[in-house]
Amino acid sequence: MDNLDYRALAVLDAVVSQGSFEKAALALGISQSAVSQRIKALEDAAGRLLIVRGQPAVPTGLGQRLVSHHRNVKLMEASLDIDLGNQVSMPEIALAVDAASLATWFPLSLQPLLSPPRCQLNVQVATPELALHLVREGSVFGCVAAGAAEPQANGPQVTPLGTMRYVCVATKAFANHWFGDGFITDAVQLAPAVVCDRDMMGGFLQQVLEWRGAYPHHTLPLSAASTECVFGGLAYGLLPLQQVSAALADERLVDLAPGQVVDVPLHWHAWNLDTPFTRALSEQIVATARRYLL
Repeated sequence: MDNLDYRALAVLDAVVSQGSFEKAALALGISQSAVSQRIKALEDAAGRLLIVRGQPAVPTGLGQRLVSHHRNVKLMEASLDIDLGNQVSMPEIALAVDAASLATWFPLSLQPLLSPPRCQLNVQVATPELALHLVREGSVFGCVAAGAAEPQANGPQVTPLGTMRYVCVATKAFANHWFGDGFITDAVQLAPAVVCDRDMMGGFLQQVLEWRGAYPHHTLPLSAASTECVFGGLAYGLLPLQQVSAALADERLVDLAPGQVVDVPLHWHAWNLDTPFTRALSEQIVATARRYLL
């Protein structure tokens, strides 16, 4: 596409962010017909559909790449404004992060970035598969994702962060009731577990007990699993060690299988976009993770 119309790209970005032409028009302070006309002009210039009309409106692959390009240009323009001493509007940077990181170390990386505010962060919780998809298609600048990672040609850079350790815990009363004879197969077949990741708990039971069968369990997001179920004495589960270390120390929780853990490597996947905002963001996330993770 020659001579990109950046005003039209801003409209495309608004439609993708807001999820509809009507909401984009309200956000931009222009008419809905003006939004439709600019999207149509972009599509005519590209010779391809950029927005799949629906509820919500979603970008095609090319549409998402154009939105990512527009956001990157805005970041670089903000960087130039700093160099020129101009007033800087805070750019928005989208990230995807796993739930365990958000519940433990990740918020500790934010203070240097947000006080005073240097950018607007848009952070969403995502599974490793979704996080990697979002960063590779350009929907987010970077992501924290679990599992092994190999850099891809022309893809985001990959930086090891450390290891998130999980331990199997429950309240003392729950452990005495269900695991009075220890963490054994007979007890696992009766005691209610809470899982955020079925594969992780299944692998743990296989590792510790060589158990591959069914077991009673609830499936909940990490926040509800920890606060309501495990700390509430309703179930046992695998939780990040960083999240439960204080509770283990003061015996609000007990380790059901001492010495048995699940270690999950985490990586930072981010595009090589060299602006003060993205550089500071990557440096702070990597430094914080390496300070708190194993």
